[in-house]
Amino acid sequence: MTDEFRVERDSLGEMQVPADAYWGAQTQRAVENFPISGISFGRRFVRALGIVKKAAAKANRDLGLLEPETADVIVEAADEVIAGNHDAQFPVDVFQTGSGTSSNMNANEVIANRAAEIAGAEIGDRTVHPNDHVNYGQSSNDVIPTAMHVAALEAVERDVIPALETLAEALEAKEREFDDVVKTGRTHLQDATPVRLGQEFGGYRTQIEKGISRVARARESLGELALGGTATGTGLNTHPEFPQLAAEYISSETGLQFREADNHFEAQAAHDAMSDAHGALRTVAGSMNKIANDLRLLASGPRNGLGEIEQPENQPGSSIMPGKINPVVAESVNQVHKQVLGNDAAVSAGAARGELDLNLYKPILAHNFLQSAKLIANSAEVFGERFVAKLEANAEHCRTQVDQSMALATALNPAIGYDKASKVAKQALEEGKTVREVAVDEGYLTESEADEVLDPRTMTERVILGQD
Repeated sequence: MTDEFRVERDSLGEMQVPADAYWGAQTQRAVENFPISGISFGRRFVRALGIVKKAAAKANRDLGLLEPETADVIVEAADEVIAGNHDAQFPVDVFQTGSGTSSNMNANEVIANRAAEIAGAEIGDRTVHPNDHVNYGQSSNDVIPTAMHVAALEAVERDVIPALETLAEALEAKEREFDDVVKTGRTHLQDATPVRLGQEFGGYRTQIEKGISRVARARESLGELALGGTATGTGLNTHPEFPQLAAEYISSETGLQFREADNHFEAQAAHDAMSDAHGALRTVAGSMNKIANDLRLLASGPRNGLGEIEQPENQPGSSIMPGKINPVVAESVNQVHKQVLGNDAAVSAGAARGELDLNLYKPILAHNFLQSAKLIANSAEVFGERFVAKLEANAEHCRTQVDQSMALATALNPAIGYDKASKVAKQALEEGKTVREVAVDEGYLTESEADEVLDPRTMTERVILGQD
């Protein structure tokens, strides 16, 4: 033993471990075996591992399977992991053994050594054993999918849904603010019948609200926990009351609803729940992408684009063109969508694989899901607060554009028929006149009739034909 290293042991022999590390031999082997990406699990997943280990210790204590003194120091050490005190002690690369055994043993060793320290023993002396105590009645094969679900559901509940609600509220505020702004509608990127700018924002708001509902539906499937299945789903070496008792402790710790899996074989051999839940994230990322694209188009210009809304001046847009302002926040939303699409490909491919009794893509399922959740949550909040909330309507420009639109001729159909309305539209375009001017000049409508039939605001509302 030196000042820089200490010696720890596992079933394969001795390993030198950094003297200030709480992890042990198996974690050190993983650090050396997997110098793949330099990416280790983040706060959400490490917290979830701590929650699972705490709940397991409490359940095993209650069932008389762990001495109370041992369980109590495990719980205390796990609490520190849950709080984020030891995040630097989880260095294992995401790209590791497909079961996540290295990360499970990382948690076992850190909690065991810290628990031993709390008990007044030496780190590494196995007063608290990583396998016999911290991992009692568990396997990596049920711990890691349990941590996956705990981390995923916490990310959805604590991060994604609140951020999407922030965005929905910002869109709703603009829906009300822009309700009186009549503008040209566009289909196929061509002029269409008028809409109110507030109506468009109402569509965006509804899109996000429906996205929230889709994401929230993941609560049911993510609430199932594999814990208690041990190696293959049979529950070997686990007390029959352990799974439900541990799930109750996890629910108490998180304030969320968790329960024992309906079928432990499904819970460990397949991860359809993760794929399904990530599909909801992918969909809402697509919704945000659509909205961001629309707002970029509506704000294009400022003089030679649509220019119907004015974007916030978040930062200078060009290193060479003075005064240029770009929709940088909306562009970041577009980029998040592309990353989430990539993550979804990895999640769906990983969830569809795994041979026989164990899916061996657990680490990348967890990592990609949690990255998507974080990206969506952060971008939704920034998009709502730093872009949508600061938009202004260019009402006068919208009014001018509506008056010049050929699509106003659509409103002539009930009054003069489709053929004559088509003729009016073509003539207006050829002669550089408005639809109203041609309709009156050709005698199809009187001035007062034109005011009534071609009122753009009226066109934005459903009317019952044939009634005065």
